[in-house]
Amino acid sequence: MLIKRKEFLQIGSLASASLMMPKFLKAFEKPSLVPPGNKVMVVLQFSGGNDGLNTVIPIRNDIYYKSRPKLGIPKGQALQVTDEAGLNPALPYFKELFDEGSLGIMNNVGYPNPDRSHFRSMDIWQSASESNEYITTGWLGRYLDAQCSGCSKPTQALEIDDVLSLAMKGENLKGLALKDPKQLFNSSNEKYFREINATHNHEEAAVDYLYKTLSETLNSADYIYEQSRRNPSSQTYPATQLGKNLKTISSLVLSDINTKVYYVSLGSFDTHVNQESQQKRLFTELNDAITSFVKDLKNNNRFQDVTIMTFSEFGRRVAQNASGGTDHGTANNMFFISGGLKEKGLLNPMADLNDLNQGDLKHTVDFKSVYATLLHNWLGADDEKILGNKYGVMSFV
Repeated sequence: MLIKRKEFLQIGSLASASLMMPKFLKAFEKPSLVPPGNKVMVVLQFSGGNDGLNTVIPIRNDIYYKSRPKLGIPKGQALQVTDEAGLNPALPYFKELFDEGSLGIMNNVGYPNPDRSHFRSMDIWQSASESNEYITTGWLGRYLDAQCSGCSKPTQALEIDDVLSLAMKGENLKGLALKDPKQLFNSSNEKYFREINATHNHEEAAVDYLYKTLSETLNSADYIYEQSRRNPSSQTYPATQLGKNLKTISSLVLSDINTKVYYVSLGSFDTHVNQESQQKRLFTELNDAITSFVKDLKNNNRFQDVTIMTFSEFGRRVAQNASGGTDHGTANNMFFISGGLKEKGLLNPMADLNDLNQGDLKHTVDFKSVYATLLHNWLGADDEKILGNKYGVMSFV
């Protein structure tokens, strides 16, 4: 049959909502329970450029307090974790994780010739490119390409969002974006879409692609929803967006779905104005959601198998601005949360505020080395093939 324009658009809307269903997101014929030891990585993006200096606070550094006479967090308010460092007071559970050895902090992470544009710097981080390269695939998408070429039970990657990030787009395979398994299941099971899929006769190439995407969407939606119901979480999560998103991830981690990578975002951290209240609000949401998530994993004996990695596209300038905030900067810190860390606490020295580049922090760790470490040591992947270069692999996981 010839497809009408209205039908074409309706099919396209569902395909767009599920965002480029990859071939491999289908139910396995004989699923089996994933045992402890199946490594999972959760990437948590701090969108907007989080201020790292007010996240991991140099509590004995006079330059920090002179540069931020109103914005600097006093030593007495910071959650002290070492003689030199304290955490933002809105992150009390992160201090608990630090004290128990389940939190690692990498300081001064960035890349050469940093870009202060949100969009360009985020592209650099998500594609794992050099600052002068323009790459249309993401580092996790290329991980899918590398791991799933010819494999019988391909690895999957899910983003808990309405839109698929560049990070999750490979050359041949792509992750799947969904906000909620039940919502995707309900949308895909509307009678109209099922009937359209059943009557497809393979005619026009463009239409055929949409039908194919629709069919994969229906199969994937059914599978993900069924898996999410196998081991529903009994943990209470906060009614925030991040809380809901991490509860969704937990329900899938605790099921037998063969998903190795989850991607989720929090923001905006673009705090040019009134930074203190904005960062406090976001960190409270972060702290409470991570508290529930980690307790859920611990209660189900999975915390040692999951690593949470946080990143932001850049940090902020050392000095406060005139509006009670900070402007776009360069290097930043990253958190690693897991029961399977091999190195804990401060993984490298704090930022050297005596050695700045025109008021900005200098990076001492290339973020691509962090990616290489997680790909190689945690996910067991060929980091050099995925990243297109050999970067130093560290030993924190």
